[in-house]
Amino acid sequence: MTVITPTAVHRRMPIALGACLLSFATFWIAQRAAHVSMIDLLVYRAEGATVRAGGDLYALRATAAQLPATYPPFAALLFTPLTLLDTGSLRTLATAGNLALLVVFVRLSLRIVGHARVETVWWASAVVVWCEPVWTTLRYGQVNLLLAVLVLWDLSRRPGDRWAGVGIGLAAAVKLTPALFAVFLLATGVVAYRRHRKGPWLRHARVAAGSFVWATLLAAAVLPYDSWRFWTDVVFRTDRAGHAEETANQALRGVLARLLHTPDPGALWTAVAALVTAVGLAVAVRAELRGERAWAVVCCAVTALLVSPVSWSHHWVWCVPLVVLLTARARRAVAAGTLLVFCSYALWWVPHTPGRPELHQNPVEFTLSGLYAATGCLVLALAASSAGRRQAVTNE
Repeated sequence: MTVITPTAVHRRMPIALGACLLSFATFWIAQRAAHVSMIDLLVYRAEGATVRAGGDLYALRATAAQLPATYPPFAALLFTPLTLLDTGSLRTLATAGNLALLVVFVRLSLRIVGHARVETVWWASAVVVWCEPVWTTLRYGQVNLLLAVLVLWDLSRRPGDRWAGVGIGLAAAVKLTPALFAVFLLATGVVAYRRHRKGPWLRHARVAAGSFVWATLLAAAVLPYDSWRFWTDVVFRTDRAGHAEETANQALRGVLARLLHTPDPGALWTAVAALVTAVGLAVAVRAELRGERAWAVVCCAVTALLVSPVSWSHHWVWCVPLVVLLTARARRAVAAGTLLVFCSYALWWVPHTPGRPELHQNPVEFTLSGLYAATGCLVLALAASSAGRRQAVTNE
């Protein structure tokens, strides 16, 4: 047995930190060399400026690409401070902030699998920063890492923590997809109650719902017209975010649109999404009730990404806790394959917009452009089969 002394740990820590800083510095230089636009960050600032000016938020068209506002009004309220910075300072702050959030995200991912070594945080951060979802999040100046940190911070709280639920509620008020985590907590609580088990899940779900309602009502008080328009019209118009068949859309709806060569897979997508939601939540609830919080969180995140009408490739930053979990559970070959998928940038190897060539993909192009969704489905299958094997061993 190898004994790791405190002295050895102290010697390795600066090496790990140095490797992380070097990787981040190289990443930053590469982003600048690629002339990343951070176009979504500029849209966020335009939303904040519209709020300050009292304009029509959902009539906004920002940047040369004429991009609309697609998030709930609460997000626009949070974006108002962005108007205080010039473009250069805003981009620098967003890059630095997202890199810091990545470290926190890795730390929380390790915590949720029961790994507490800080040294590992630096090494893992140095590697996962090069994943395509992370690269693209920083390329566009997106909020994905912030929302993921809010959710994972929430779900890594100790049972009964009075703040548990706030992170999920606020994340859902900014972008609706994280709301599935509250549904997961509610479903877990209901199943546990029927089995006469006590637990914090129902309270956790109530706090998440309450935080979401509080944030939404605050936005409605400040932006009544925009709130009315969003919740009665904009929320149902998935076409505002972009074309369903775009290669960047790694949700099941995007996969089906490319498979069927149609911009709208219609009722088939609705049926498939409903089935995957039911299966994904069932797998997540089962894992949670067996005390496997990490598997439950990953399965819920993957389910949300699969069934959302649009899950751009940068939304898949949840590949970080997925790789951490697979590595921690000694599934290193699977973890390496998963990391390769998300570091390959394979979805960009195929013809993509402009011109909407995704509607005419051949089998190879279709396969490459659906790797994230396929990986997500395989994760759910792996979690379900693993739980089934464990249940069989227990019964024996």
